[in-house]
Amino acid sequence: MGSPSAGMRVLALGATLLTASALLTAPSAAANGAGGLLTLGTRGWQVQSSAIATAPGEQVSSPSFHTDGWLPVKPDDAGAPGTEITALLQNGECPDVYYSDNMRQCFGYVTKRGPVTVPRFAVPWWFRTDFTLAARQPAKLVVPGVVGEGDVWVNGTLVADHDLVSGAYAGHTFDVSSLVRPGRNSLAIKMYPNNPKKMYTLSHLDWSQIPPDNNTGIQFPVQLRLSDALAGSNAHVVQDNATDLSTSKLTVKLDVTNNSTGDERGEVGATITPPGGGRPVVLHQTVSVPALSTRTVSFDPVTISRPKLWWPYSMGDQPLYTLRTLVSQHGKVSTTSTSTFGIRTVTSRLVGASPQAPDGARIYAVNGHDFVFRGGGYMPDLFLRYSKAEVARQITLIKSMGLNGIRLEGHDMPQDFYDQFDRAGLMILGGFLCCDGWEPASEAGLTERDFRIMHDSARGIGERERDHPSVVTYGWSDNKPLPRQEVESLAGFAEADFQVPIVASAEYKKTATLGPAGEKEGPYDWVPPTYWYDTTHFDPRDSTRTNVGGSWAFASEQSAGHTVPTMASLDRFLSPEEQQKLWQDPEYNQYHANYSSGHGGYAFGTLYTFDTALANRYGTWSDLATYVQLAQVANYENVRSQFEAFIDHSTDPTNPSTGLVYWQLNKGWPTLLWSLFNQDGDQPGAFYGAQKANKPLHALLSYDDDTVTVDNLGGRVESGLSVRARVRDLSGTVLDDQQVDGLSLAGQQVRNDVLTPVLPTTGSVYFVELELRRHGKVVDRNVYWRSTTPDVVDWAATQGNPQATMTQYADLTALRTLPRTQVSAKVRPGTTSVTVTNTSDTVAFFLRADIQGVPWATWDDNDLVLWPGQSQVITATLPPGQPHGGKPVVTLSGFNTDTMTLR
Repeated sequence: MGSPSAGMRVLALGATLLTASALLTAPSAAANGAGGLLTLGTRGWQVQSSAIATAPGEQVSSPSFHTDGWLPVKPDDAGAPGTEITALLQNGECPDVYYSDNMRQCFGYVTKRGPVTVPRFAVPWWFRTDFTLAARQPAKLVVPGVVGEGDVWVNGTLVADHDLVSGAYAGHTFDVSSLVRPGRNSLAIKMYPNNPKKMYTLSHLDWSQIPPDNNTGIQFPVQLRLSDALAGSNAHVVQDNATDLSTSKLTVKLDVTNNSTGDERGEVGATITPPGGGRPVVLHQTVSVPALSTRTVSFDPVTISRPKLWWPYSMGDQPLYTLRTLVSQHGKVSTTSTSTFGIRTVTSRLVGASPQAPDGARIYAVNGHDFVFRGGGYMPDLFLRYSKAEVARQITLIKSMGLNGIRLEGHDMPQDFYDQFDRAGLMILGGFLCCDGWEPASEAGLTERDFRIMHDSARGIGERERDHPSVVTYGWSDNKPLPRQEVESLAGFAEADFQVPIVASAEYKKTATLGPAGEKEGPYDWVPPTYWYDTTHFDPRDSTRTNVGGSWAFASEQSAGHTVPTMASLDRFLSPEEQQKLWQDPEYNQYHANYSSGHGGYAFGTLYTFDTALANRYGTWSDLATYVQLAQVANYENVRSQFEAFIDHSTDPTNPSTGLVYWQLNKGWPTLLWSLFNQDGDQPGAFYGAQKANKPLHALLSYDDDTVTVDNLGGRVESGLSVRARVRDLSGTVLDDQQVDGLSLAGQQVRNDVLTPVLPTTGSVYFVELELRRHGKVVDRNVYWRSTTPDVVDWAATQGNPQATMTQYADLTALRTLPRTQVSAKVRPGTTSVTVTNTSDTVAFFLRADIQGVPWATWDDNDLVLWPGQSQVITATLPPGQPHGGKPVVTLSGFNTDTMTLR
């Protein structure tokens, strides 16, 4: 550790000697409920509508109250009961809620954000649980926020009403010492309907259908802090890292509260344990706290020499330090805490001022190393049900695509979520929600209560996320904050010691305090693959730079619109009638897109724009299977281009691309709109297009100048690289063949103009195959299908719109004339590796491997193009924590091949 503080110390606590090893183990007193935090409702909650449960709060919160006929609810993996609809689902109402429009049939329909309009949910609902205490002692009730507003009752007494308890992230702690007693106790929270247009809560915007209860409920665990006279809380570490990261100065802080009516004196201890064990740093301080007050204990800074640094997974390791604290008096431990943190430095600045981005583009660096952020917008379960196992599976998919992070907009998550992302080395861009109460039009209608909730929300967010190295920034969404909103929020972040860059907006806006955001948004509906490479067209009259989505600056949210899942996934959530509409009626408002009808502008409930482009570029269809197959190809092509464009243009010194948030990564329910993988783990063509673009070592063909770029998205130098480009006609005949050897790339380096293939100017469709080798072994193979007829955008008509207006579509219909071909495939015994071989004399196009019944399984490559006689080995990784039975059954299908089953 290299610090004088690193040696073992013996701390005197009254008449008892406490060694460092004692600090490393939580005392039994805390573990059995005599101290520390007790999560309420672990054995279950009872939930009921106030229209049915009409008794007053004094009775409902009484331990003697009978809950016959109420809905029993088990908490989720975060320890919370969830929403009103969650309660109904757990009790058998609407058992297949995600299928077709079952949610509408079961619970009603909502067509716009705002107050709850479905009568069943337009009244308050009760959330109630009992808990047992062994002894009378100081007790603080911790309510970390609610979705909506709530009256909090304990044992027949109103603790706080909904004027105070409001906001999804505005936490409150209430002294209930005089209300609780040994034996059975009761907590009841009367939840008032959530209105995200007025309250500082959350919604799903236009990302999906709106849950008719507006997610009214409790998404984080409600806890009871039990202690003796002195109690510790809010333990965390403040970092002061040297510029060269040779040292890290760590300051441990802990709030100590005196619950008694007299002055109290006690001992506070803290232990910092390095990753993998080793000699701990042990700290000690004697503290005196006046009656009924709280004092923040700040230990003397500890300097760690040569700290073990946390890195994004593609750039290094993810070591985590452990912080343990305790508060004691007279040798008796009152409270303890345990948490982890990572040592790393996140910085952000503006680079590359240009006419398009006059203030420059936002770029991030971790530990002094710049990188191109490549992620997607994350959405939790539609009913806010948290699952540790599902998050683990999602992380596997995210890393399989080569993405390095996600964006959370207005959906801050439970602690386990951040813990998993810390361990995975994935970065999180946090931020407030757009288009709701978080973005008031002016301060004229705001009250002191509003500003208090803003302040408390920022503090609560900061306290939840500050020690997680995965969280690298936080900011506002479409609108920049109003002046006092900014002041209150920044004050809350500062009080929480939240040490990440704060950004003024996800659009190209600025504030006097935070400066320019350097970010932009859109498009959101279909645009051609070439669109992403454009860096010149923009509307100079629109200072926000919205819907000018070419690869320049930092794109906080953008995509080419709808994603069509595979047939296996469609069968799981679309009815036969909806499937028929999918391929026959592009103007049909699909329930699993969103609630908006029509097309054009910001209407995304139909697939009209996507279907129009698909038919023009790839040809029409006469059945569902053909439509789904064409959509896979089109989604792959477009998503690959989007990510590759931002990698390719990251080197532009005058107008660089610095980051991309694909809109969106996933959905909290099965979807046809904006996703890279579906709620069931399905990985459509969009998934594998992203995976291809984000390979650690990769060669790409740009759409703007038709040159080849090679990139190294890893953290170390890669040498002995060679890249070969072969241009082929539709039959696979080689038209051009070039190779460059002896390449070496540093970590995160992108090298442009490595070679320039000679591309056809006549004919119809041709292929370009890029093959990247390291020391002679293929590490990346990337095949393009291109048309000699280009996509042409009407830029004047497109600017400001979330989709492209086209004057000409690329003609890729010749792919439909590819002859049927034969392939063979063999599973290597005892593995999930498959050798796929094109045994015919024609091109095998878009070969897809799947493991039946295991949608969360991921392949290291898929949607292959093979020339006659060519083979490729692909390997699947089975999902963590998900049973899959015996020997996996693999199927192989293709654009011009029959489906075969491998056993």
